[in-house]
Amino acid sequence: MSNSTGDKPSTPLHSVSVAGAVIREDGRMLAIQRRDNGTWEPPGGVLELDETPEDGVVREVLEETGVHVEVEQLTGVYKNMARGIVALVFRCKPSGGEESTTSEATSVEWLTPDEVKKQMREVYAVRLLDALEPNIPHVRSHDGIRFSSPIHTHEM
Repeated sequence: MSNSTGDKPSTPLHSVSVAGAVIREDGRMLAIQRRDNGTWEPPGGVLELDETPEDGVVREVLEETGVHVEVEQLTGVYKNMARGIVALVFRCKPSGGEESTTSEATSVEWLTPDEVKKQMREVYAVRLLDALEPNIPHVRSHDGIRFSSPIHTHEM
């Protein structure tokens, strides 16, 4: 199929991001307050072309929080329909390092599930709360603010 200048590509382009649902033995979950917009989110970012999703999660969590992690399993796939971003979220356990603020995070905290619900927008809170459930991975779509279908399991 030819594609002359000015035509739309025949294959849609998506951005892929990865995030860590880092859960301590006491059930608290690692979260960052982003320096650029002040929102609370799971640590994560754009997956590099030359890395596996698991390697990307380890790198992003370390860069944003100072915490080393071991990846356990994929817990969810989330698509922002408005921006074409696919986020892969992996449950991780901390394996070293010490949480500290970074160039990307003004605050790094271990939050309880209730604090996650209160401090995070739904599209981010669900990514952490989904990781606590046994029937995973979850596949969900949202518009950047709300999910396409209601989230009942977490009583958001």
